[in-house]
Amino acid sequence: MHPAHSVTHLLASALALCLLALPARAQDTDVGGVRHPASVSVQGTALQLNGAGIRYKAVFKVYTAGLYLSQKADTPEAVLAAAGPKRMHITMLREIDANELGKLFTRGVEDNTPKGEYARLVPGLIRMGEVFSMHKKLMPGDTFTIDWLPGQGTVIAVKGQVQGQPFKEPEFFQALMRIWLGKNPADHLLKDALLGKQA
Repeated sequence: MHPAHSVTHLLASALALCLLALPARAQDTDVGGVRHPASVSVQGTALQLNGAGIRYKAVFKVYTAGLYLSQKADTPEAVLAAAGPKRMHITMLREIDANELGKLFTRGVEDNTPKGEYARLVPGLIRMGEVFSMHKKLMPGDTFTIDWLPGQGTVIAVKGQVQGQPFKEPEFFQALMRIWLGKNPADHLLKDALLGKQA
């Protein structure tokens, strides 16, 4: 082989090996016809999609949920302990009374929180209920996010609009996450999906 060809061949081989060594670009995830980006930026921090799934009520699809963290977590404990911002992103798949959804979330917190701790959460839950009741109905395609922002607290945004002041207590965000990740989750299959476990 001619020396020039040999060098070219070696360079091409080295380039191919370098490309193979690069991490594969994470793909967006389609769940129930809703695209969940592979990553989002929250408070200037890049968060990756930990998992996404569908909340079913009987046979009906109610919403999709995607959990975003700074690093992968496959247990509820790891999710709650994860440092930095966190996001739960929800997209409605059917029309629902927003006030009823707020009540379901409150019941989900109650089902997954010790009684002594629950009493301390009641003021925040009442305020969260008021946030949802203001919106009357949520329609297919409507979104809301629950963000944990270190130094600020829990921020709820409905249809992209932040709803009032942050909920300051870390326990409030953790209580909300247990709606989906607690011992009595809203949907066991959704819990597994949010933790990145295959069905």
